[in-house]
Amino acid sequence: MVRRLRTVVLGLGNPILTDDAVGVRLAGAVKSALGDRPDVTVVEECSVGGLDLLDRLTGYERAIVLDAIRTRGGRPGDCYRFTAAALRDTVNLTNVHDANFATALELGRALGHALPADEDIHVFAVEVADERTFGTELSADLAPRYPACRDLVLAEVGELLGVPLASSP
Repeated sequence: MVRRLRTVVLGLGNPILTDDAVGVRLAGAVKSALGDRPDVTVVEECSVGGLDLLDRLTGYERAIVLDAIRTRGGRPGDCYRFTAAALRDTVNLTNVHDANFATALELGRALGHALPADEDIHVFAVEVADERTFGTELSADLAPRYPACRDLVLAEVGELLGVPLASSP
């Protein structure tokens, strides 16, 4: 029998900032496709960052983080997948207000928080076009590419969880 890891799925973003809501939307799709599983907690809307993320991650063995991203040369709707291990090079801290994700994890572990290993923190990031305009709809650049991205994320999250996940018709 395969042991299921206690998992948290975090949909990061603000639901009223156009494309910034993509992580929240993806978490809603995961929750809808997954149904009830006692080993998985889905937090559809998580608009915290830095050190505040420690409260959401503590006590879990695996985390799946769904978020928006802006990269140089990326196209809206491009989907990226990486683990927290890829963030190690970004660790820096000039003051507590500047704590990025990697720094928060390192500090949390140093303080004794029971956090998932870097290899067990899976980040799915979607390239966005506009994460600063107030609105509840995705931008015209991202909206047409969102369904394909959602389906890809559902398939890969399902693979991590050991169950097939598909979007509702």
